[in-house]
Amino acid sequence: MKTTIALSSALAALALAGCVVAPVRPAYVAPAYVAPPGVVYVAPTYAIPGPGYVWAYHAHYGWGWHHPQYGWHRGWQ
Repeated sequence: MKTTIALSSALAALALAGCVVAPVRPAYVAPAYVAPPGVVYVAPTYAIPGPGYVWAYHAHYGWGWHHPQYGWHRGWQ
């Protein structure tokens, strides 16, 4: 009985030895945004307009949604 348990434990350890996998990382992790010196952070006032937008500070208009490819939401320049 003990040899059967020991043998099955050894076989299980051998079978699972190559199955250790690192956890999956997200494809993109945006860095935490830090407001420029002297600027107070303001939380978003409306929902994110689409995937890829980040809440960022605009020097003229203040806080808003910005996309790296499409630019500022609501047409800011």
